[in-house]
Amino acid sequence: MVRPRRSLAQHWLKSEKALKEIQQAAKLKPDDRILEIGPGTGILTRHLLPQVQSIIAVEIDADLCKYLRKEFAKAENFFLLQGDFLQLDLPLLFQENSLYPNKVVANIPYNITGPILEKLLGTIAHPNLQPYELIVLLLQKEVAQRLVAKPSSKAFGALSVRVQYLAECELISIVPATAFEPPPKVDSAIVRLTKRQIQPAPQNPQKLETLIELGFAAKRKMLRNNLQSLVERDRTSQLLEQLKINPQARAEDLSVSQWIALCNSLVDFPTTVEINGELG
Repeated sequence: MVRPRRSLAQHWLKSEKALKEIQQAAKLKPDDRILEIGPGTGILTRHLLPQVQSIIAVEIDADLCKYLRKEFAKAENFFLLQGDFLQLDLPLLFQENSLYPNKVVANIPYNITGPILEKLLGTIAHPNLQPYELIVLLLQKEVAQRLVAKPSSKAFGALSVRVQYLAECELISIVPATAFEPPPKVDSAIVRLTKRQIQPAPQNPQKLETLIELGFAAKRKMLRNNLQSLVERDRTSQLLEQLKINPQARAEDLSVSQWIALCNSLVDFPTTVEINGELG
């Protein structure tokens, strides 16, 4: 057995309960083609393989790749891609190998959750043009709570709006740190993301993305103050009132549909802007 590497944030899932919950959340069908990110020692892979048409696993660790090739040598529906998931040209690799996954099921490295989500979903301005039907991820509990958070809640932020714009987000279950070996310092959670299409759509997705960045640049400030470098405060207040939103609202008080409505109501708004500081 390959030992987990701290440098790669490796924690082997050992809970049968969590594995079954991931399987159930994925709504597996015999013709499903699964993309698995960071299969590790293959514990989740073993549970999934008998139920699906194929698994395409992406693993960065060379030692684990050797182990996985030996472990699944007889499995004709297991395909392994060695490399950094964030750097690989997946559409090209899928095409070259005639592999076209329709779902993602994975226990992902927590230190790169944001970049993984962006690669899977795309962004508001540039969404994935061939979205996965369903994505089931085991990730850090705090991040999961942000993905499914409701407006006006403490966890609701820019990440919530961006991801909820692109996908329906569900929290399936909480997975304690003791479910892993070695146990991480935080609890985890299973989330399910299902592709969605926003209606009505924003007239200018790039403008919406910029607006969200500005709105959450200083979470404690009222939205009209965060936007005043581009839109007069009184004008923002007027628009919010027209949309039946409290003019003293903060960024986290607006739902995805309200962000879209605000964006569509703004005229002559730049689509790019320099923003200092980290986003909330």
